[in-house]
Amino acid sequence: MAKKRVKVDQGLCIGCGCCAGTYPDDFQIGDSGLAEVVTGEGEEEAVSVCPVGAISVEE
Repeated sequence: MAKKRVKVDQGLCIGCGCCAGTYPDDFQIGDSGLAEVVTGEGEEEAVSVCPVGAISVEE
């Protein structure tokens, strides 16, 4: 699958690590304890991995 521009809504993120655990090349847990996009791009399927809907695809 082609990667897309994705973002993490820091206001929704709970820092559970589901995204970083499933897509470690695309996401990491930052110093704040919340998820961050590593390169600005990620797998579109990562949206469905987040239990609180903090990941979205930028159009």
